[in-house]
Amino acid sequence: MGVLALMEVFRPSHGTVRFGDFELDQDAGELRRGGVKVRLQEQPLQMLQILLEQPGKVVAREELQKRIWSSDTFVDFDHGINNAIKRLREALADIAETPRYIETLPRRGYRFIADTDVPVQATVGRIQFLAVLPLENLSRDPEQEYFTDGLTEALITSLAKISALRVISRTTAMHYKGVHRPLPEIARELGVDGIVEGTVMRSGERVRISAQLVRGFTDTHVWAESYDRDLRDILELQAEVARAIAREIQAKLTPQEGQQLAGTQVVNTEAYEAYLKARYYWNKLTPEGVRKAIEYFQQAIGKDASYAAAYTGLADCSSRLGWWGFVPPDRGFGAAKAAAQRAVELDPELAEAHGSLAWAITNYDWDCIKAEQEFRRALELNPNYASVTHFYAACLGAMGRWQESIAEIKRVLHLDPLSLIVNMTAAVILVHARRFEESMQFSRKGLELDPNFPSLRWALGIAYEGLGLYEQAVAEVEKAIQLSDGQAVYISALGHIYANAGRKDDALKIISQLQELSKERYIMPDWMAYIYSCLNANDEAFRYLEAAYAEHSAWLVYLKQFFWLDNLRSDPRFGSLLRRMNFPDHVERATRGSGSVVSS
Repeated sequence: MGVLALMEVFRPSHGTVRFGDFELDQDAGELRRGGVKVRLQEQPLQMLQILLEQPGKVVAREELQKRIWSSDTFVDFDHGINNAIKRLREALADIAETPRYIETLPRRGYRFIADTDVPVQATVGRIQFLAVLPLENLSRDPEQEYFTDGLTEALITSLAKISALRVISRTTAMHYKGVHRPLPEIARELGVDGIVEGTVMRSGERVRISAQLVRGFTDTHVWAESYDRDLRDILELQAEVARAIAREIQAKLTPQEGQQLAGTQVVNTEAYEAYLKARYYWNKLTPEGVRKAIEYFQQAIGKDASYAAAYTGLADCSSRLGWWGFVPPDRGFGAAKAAAQRAVELDPELAEAHGSLAWAITNYDWDCIKAEQEFRRALELNPNYASVTHFYAACLGAMGRWQESIAEIKRVLHLDPLSLIVNMTAAVILVHARRFEESMQFSRKGLELDPNFPSLRWALGIAYEGLGLYEQAVAEVEKAIQLSDGQAVYISALGHIYANAGRKDDALKIISQLQELSKERYIMPDWMAYIYSCLNANDEAFRYLEAAYAEHSAWLVYLKQFFWLDNLRSDPRFGSLLRRMNFPDHVERATRGSGSVVSS
């Protein structure tokens, strides 16, 4: 499956479609009859959405299978499709022999045959869902790509602050860099109403930005403007463009949003350039890129000690290094917390600062209640903030609030469907919710975008492990180890897979390997605990968990969720550790294979 086909899988529907006595609100994912919600399970609802995309046209069973179930899902597809159609017809009070809505074409597929009414505003009215395509670097100087990419990201961030809009996230938008295709085609792929495109020309300390807004499905010109400014006024320029677009699409700004887009701050140009370079390297998603980003964020702070966004970037770098175990907790989430707190002090209205602080609190203090307050504040300031929403989903998962967690991560995927990190996070959340088959769908979709992304191989491997398919699990995690040049987190995963597979000697060899590695690099103690737990060596497992507790290990916040620790739950030492971590009493864990939760 290529990127275009993958976009069809991810393509978010929106708007309300009416037919007969029914209306399908695709934003809310609800079918209503006479204004009353009709209960409909996820797969029949997806089937209805697909049929309504092409009313009057036959949709093949093979297409339904491809879009609703991934190729690695272990189900009887014929039974699944027949069951979903049956439930959909029951919800619509439709009869197969004399259909009003859904016609069956034997051996071919299904067709939606009723008249549909799409409200005018859903197709030609106010723009509500927007994509900002990568701005074009007119200088043709590759050394200036960081600058152009940074301005694209900044414009997306400015527009994302408007709660009346939904805005495609930066990661997905950047997939269209250098792509010259009809705008209606891109709009259909992303499911957006409007598209912003433009150019950047820099000459010394002057910047010229030309931008235009077009209606996505019709390629109708809505607005265009050019701006010529001094580099010191770049923040005002970004805000001015965002305000102009908001006016043109008649997006109502709240007083808080109006204040955020006032954009009167003058920047230190050297600090701003260092910041854009830092963001450029951060977005490479590699350990080397993160370390390079840290250098530039520090340079930005050195040029301007009041630069809150640079402190936030520094916090995010420390968090990423801490999460993957490249540095000890005090240099990871501990340092991230300090940098994020400084950012909040400098700019209490900066959404990124609150989001970074929330993530650090989650993984360093293990205080999900306080973290949730910060997450909510970040989302008040930037309702389309995909990065913080996916971290919020992980925090909700740590508390066992699976329905909310999964709903949040799926909401992020509407805004950022092509993000490798978001797809990986979705897969891991579903693993810990014990929804292993569903998890594999997201890993597979991410791997279609980049088959060499190690953490997606790891996520797929632990889903196989949860299903007891150890041979496949070993194969995927070995690929992750190879692709990451021997990253310790993946080596430890191989250890607990071996242990669960009954390969004790191989698991013990992994433990020895990690102990040797710990002499030259940091190794999270809880990684060792998972292996010992799966070997039923409880005393050793608790010894390492206590070490993890002492140093504030990031992964300990998910203590109640990891299925690798199921062997320890009945031990009084497990409850003692949870109490010392001040876990809220209502935190629940999922049961294996069901996706339901139980108190523990």
